[in-house]
Amino acid sequence: MPSALNPNPTTMDPRKIETLLAIMQALRTPATGCPWDLEQNFETIAPYTIEEAYEVADAIQRGNRKDLCEELGDLLLQPVYHAQMAAEEGSFTFPDVLEAVNRKMIGRHPHVFGDDAARAAGVSKGFWEANKAKERAAKGETPKATLDGVPLGLPGLTRAVKLQAKAAKVGFDWPHVDFVFDKLAEEVTELKEALPEKRQEELGDLLFVLANLARHFGIDPEAALRGANAKFERRFAFIEKELAAKGKTPPQSNLEEMDELWNLAKASEKPNAP
Repeated sequence: MPSALNPNPTTMDPRKIETLLAIMQALRTPATGCPWDLEQNFETIAPYTIEEAYEVADAIQRGNRKDLCEELGDLLLQPVYHAQMAAEEGSFTFPDVLEAVNRKMIGRHPHVFGDDAARAAGVSKGFWEANKAKERAAKGETPKATLDGVPLGLPGLTRAVKLQAKAAKVGFDWPHVDFVFDKLAEEVTELKEALPEKRQEELGDLLFVLANLARHFGIDPEAALRGANAKFERRFAFIEKELAAKGKTPPQSNLEEMDELWNLAKASEKPNAP
């Protein structure tokens, strides 16, 4: 039952964060809450947190602001969910989360929130790394190894770029992109010649070099792959549409016919295509 400590979310302002907090508290209340929500823990919710972030990125990619608004709400639910579970075990609360991020943002932007001297100094080279080092020292943390701090849960290509970027900051990097192309050719050869049990490892090495090439070009490899996926979907949809006009489906066609339609789809995307 709703009380002063557990207000009824249905009577609260839906435009307030307090309402979402109350909803989550109600969902996690034993006996009266949602059976599914009561079964969840940090590990089972983590995949949803990642998924919601991707759905936000997808809405942005599609340029759909209505969907973006909805997906941002779904993403906002995730820290509320984790904070509720943490509060139940006595680890931290949602206000603790807010305090931590607010203090961090103010502390990391002295050129905006600092005194006159700090604002005048602006952002110098190595500013962010030095600031993070100060934060770690204030917490009594020992200096981290070069590659520490890159989350394991990141997509593989993104994590590869971040690891490479960290190594590059201490001088471990190819001096020119031509060296990366040489390494790429080497890895392709090794994959071609690899025994079946070594192919996964060699393919991983090849993908790692491709991520490095993307970094040297200043390209987000995940975004590049998403673009390639979208292009594949678009062109294959063209194939299905053209086959349907002939009263056929892909299984009723053959590779030669579909490849010809693929080339037509590709040609139709060129800027000067009729």
